[in-house]
Amino acid sequence: MKKTAYAAVLLLLVAGAFLAGSRRSRERTITPAAVGARKILYYVDPMHPTYRSDKPGAAPDCGMPLEPVYADGGPAQADSAGQASATLPGSAPIDPAKRQLIGIQVKEVEKVSGSRTLRLFGRVVPDEVRVYRVNSGADGSVRDVSAVTTGSHVEKDQWLASCFMPDARVPLQAYLTALDVVDRAAQVGTDNPLQLRSSNSALEFNIERLRNVGMSAFQIEEIKKTREIPVEIKIVAPAAGFVLARNVSPGLKFEKGAEWFRIADLSRVWILADVFENEAQYLRPGVRAQVSLPEQGKTLTARVAEVLPQFDAASRTLKVRLEADNPGTVLRPEMFVDVELPITFPPAIAVPVESVLDSGLKKTVFVERREGVFEPRQVETGWRFSDRVEIVKGLAPGERIAVSGTFFLDSESRMRPPAADSGGERRP
Repeated sequence: MKKTAYAAVLLLLVAGAFLAGSRRSRERTITPAAVGARKILYYVDPMHPTYRSDKPGAAPDCGMPLEPVYADGGPAQADSAGQASATLPGSAPIDPAKRQLIGIQVKEVEKVSGSRTLRLFGRVVPDEVRVYRVNSGADGSVRDVSAVTTGSHVEKDQWLASCFMPDARVPLQAYLTALDVVDRAAQVGTDNPLQLRSSNSALEFNIERLRNVGMSAFQIEEIKKTREIPVEIKIVAPAAGFVLARNVSPGLKFEKGAEWFRIADLSRVWILADVFENEAQYLRPGVRAQVSLPEQGKTLTARVAEVLPQFDAASRTLKVRLEADNPGTVLRPEMFVDVELPITFPPAIAVPVESVLDSGLKKTVFVERREGVFEPRQVETGWRFSDRVEIVKGLAPGERIAVSGTFFLDSESRMRPPAADSGGERRP
């Protein structure tokens, strides 16, 4: 009887312990976290977010575990309380392991000032002010030509060719007559200053007629000494320089206005370089530039003359003209050179070029709102030189942005719900 009672009491104790354990287990299972469990929409490949799967597993390309995408747009990791951290719509949460694997680097935005070097590709051309065209002033024919050819260097008043021009006889005779009138007035003297001025004016007029025909000052002075009319007109170089064009040969008949020679003084030349519109605004006349000839290992100094008003529609550039002294005639027409121009900027926010994602319609950077959470933000850009680009609107000094891995962040962001503000304004 006692044994039966003892067995019944023991059975009741075991049953009570079992019921208490079950109740405790239910209390542990039904927690607020379990009640508020997050809904998983699908799973994605962390390296290629475009790949989706309805079930967890390994990525087919890299073998990494697929990551869940939750309906609330939050990250896969939970905080210490066991709940997901809230994120802004469109933000891309990246865990530290993935961030290190992708190679995402973050830098602080700062306002900088100073100077940059603008590198341009230039072409050497003759200084238009120092180009001389030797033209005929009347019809005629070429009698004799010197050995000067295209590319030859000539000195001032060097003989180039001799021509016969029948129409030159009349101005030559008028010049000799004017010389006789001036000489007689000088010998007998005159008390009439008006007559003396008239004689000198007639002489100057006839000298200009001879120059218009193509006669040089050297030959006009020679006629004044000999008082003889020459049969041939001597063509001489108007200045020292290089022959750019030679259009004469013995026996050649020419018409009035024909170009015989074209000569350029290359002691000073122009350099024309293409510059984009946004860069041209920083160029000022007088700015010193460095001109390099890579093939010869030489450098020269040039000066910005002006930015020409002509616009090249094909390359969408303007032309900047630089002037350079040319000792030893190192720079030759049509030669290509490298030009380096120092540009000074006012203080501005400048970020690495690779940190700005340009889709054509808009430009986006990724701001680190907090550790591991990146927010896409639309910005407006200004100048761009070398590896830096100016941010005109959308960023403030002190913010941290991703300077690498922006394409991956863009893919992550596109899988999130769209951002509440799409106007590119900075979120609070």
